[in-house]
Formats: sequence, structure tokens, C-alpha cells
Amino acid sequence: MADGRNLLVLPGDGIGPEVMREVRRIVEWLNRRLNLKFEIEEDLVGGAAIDAHGRSLTDATLKLAKDADAVLLGAVGGPKWDKVAFDIRPEAGLLGLRKGLGLFANLRPALCFEALVDASSLKPEIVRGLDILIVRELTGGVYFGTPRGIETLPDGSRRGINTQVYTTEEIRRVARAAFELARVRKGRVTSAEKANVMESGILWREEVTFVHGKEYPDVKLEHMYADNCAMQLVKNPKQFDVIVTDNLFGDILSDEAAMLTGSLGMLPSASLGAKAADGRLPALYEPVHGSAPDIAGRDLANPIATILSFAMALKYSFGLPEEAKRLEAAIERVLATGLRTADIMQPGMAKVSTGVMGESIVRELDKSLE
Repeated sequence: MADGRNLLVLPGDGIGPEVMREVRRIVEWLNRRLNLKFEIEEDLVGGAAIDAHGRSLTDATLKLAKDADAVLLGAVGGPKWDKVAFDIRPEAGLLGLRKGLGLFANLRPALCFEALVDASSLKPEIVRGLDILIVRELTGGVYFGTPRGIETLPDGSRRGINTQVYTTEEIRRVARAAFELARVRKGRVTSAEKANVMESGILWREEVTFVHGKEYPDVKLEHMYADNCAMQLVKNPKQFDVIVTDNLFGDILSDEAAMLTGSLGMLPSASLGAKAADGRLPALYEPVHGSAPDIAGRDLANPIATILSFAMALKYSFGLPEEAKRLEAAIERVLATGLRTADIMQPGMAKVSTGVMGESIVRELDKSLE
């Protein structure tokens, strides 16, 4: 559309439709109260798509994703589809979206809301005010390198093989993404690798250093071994601003950082590609939590991670950083009143449903206009 506010919604499986319903409330509020004119299309992905079409991602859905200004996904998977063929499993739909959209940078913020400081397993003084962004390379590294597989050796024993591979351009493009993001944050990037024992780590360090010196000398760059980075995340996490790292280390470090905040139900993510000639940024936004089939359909899920994922879309895809801040502030105020879904429930607080949490956030948005 001309004003660039076309959103493709893919609720997916499990609690996906429930949490996505609450995002729709937010979008409707933005259209009604701020006249932002978002247009929403909805389609199937994951197990829901397998049930309807026999595959977890259809060509038609992928085309809708490519044509949209942003894609918001709920969650995929569940025991119902555990025995389907590997290449059509629900998770293959997510991987297909990432590949089809050319998404190479995964953004995982770790924010600790003041009202949830006590929910973290770390001491309040360690996590209070925490605001970290981990930028994980998404399409290369050990998860995709070849050769790979399991082979039987002459003596009958077996050997598993995975290959860590990175090229200059794969490293440089994710480094640029990290430096660009740091410029609008606190201006600091920590690059995490294992240059002490891995040649791919040496290349990673050299290429990140090159991009920094040539294009981003205004940003402060620090190199850190990934194992030390893991230790520092639990020792002194507030030393970090943006952490950029490879696919394997990013997978591990982002999950570790997630738990500093107290609940996976609170954490959003974004996966970004290269900006097209027309200025469009391929992007997929999704909560970090899974499909949680054990509570699906019971109005118990925490919708905040999905709502915060939409806030990231407002910031990165739709150029609406002030509305993203408005939404984040509304969530902060709701939490400050003591409302909690089951996953973040604390003594003395009020346990509420998915729907009540969403309604409460909308009410706070209304108050922001008074």
C-alpha cells in the first residue's frame, strides 16, 4: 500500500491465535484513535497450514509475506504434528519464511521492566534497568555449513559432523546491522566469538573490525570471547548495549539473556533482511516463547511478548518509534498496577487472563491520549 502499513499476521499454532488476537486489539486502537490506517491480512503457517494444505508454508503465503511491509508470527508446532515428515514439519514453515524473505539478522532484546525486577533469578540490583539487544547471524554458521551428517566408521562406531562456515559478506552484513542499531541506542557493540580456538572466529573478529574502522568509527567496539560473554551476562549484564555474534553462540547467549528478565513470555524478537531498492525492509516479528500446547485455548497465555514484537515492527518496519514507546509505556504501567498472567505471577499480584491483559493495555493506551 502507498503509506506502507500492510501487516501480514500468521497466528500459527497453540497459543499463537490467542496472543495474536490481542495484537489485533492494539492495531485496531492505532487505526481508530491515531488514524494510522494499518491493513491486516491473515494466513496459515506451521501445523495449521499442514492441516489445511498438507505443508507448513505454501507458495501463496510466502508471496503474501514478500508483499507485506512486515510479518507478525505467533508460534508454530505441537505434539499433533510430531510424526509428520521432517521437511514439512511446522518448524519448516518458519525456516522457509526466513529463507524466502532473506532474513539474516535476528534481534533479541532483553528488557527488564521495573515491575518485574523481582521475577528474575538474579539480584534486583543486577537486572534493574537492563536493556540489551543481541543481534544473531541467522543464515550461516554451524547450523547450515557443509559437510554435515552422521556417518558410520570402518570399526562400526559413528561420527557426527557439523561444519562452522562463514564468509566475508555474511559477517559484514550482520555487523553493519549491529552498528546501525547501536547508533540509535547507546553507541556500543560487543562482538562475541571464539577467535582463540576457531579460524572462523578469527575471520569474524577481523571482518567486524574492518567494518567498524571503515564505516562506523563513531560506535565503540569491543571484542569478547563467547564463553566470557556468557559469564558476563550473569555477572554484570548492564555493561552491554548491542551484542553481535554468530548463529550458534547467538542461539545460546540470547536464551541466557532472556532469562535475566524473568520470563520467556515477555520477550519479543525480529528477523531482518537487507533493505530493498524501494526502501522496503524484509522483516519477520515473533515472540520468543513457543506454542505452549498445554495451555492453548484456555485464555492463560501471556500476550506481552507478541505485543512487544509488534512494537518492534512499529519501530523498525513502520518508522513509528514514538508509537512503539507509547505501547511499551502502556505495558509498563499495566504491570505496575499488579496485573499478571500465570507465567509472571508473583505473591500479592492479580492473576488475569490473556484477554484481560490485552484489554488493560488498550485502556492504558487510551489514558496516554488524555
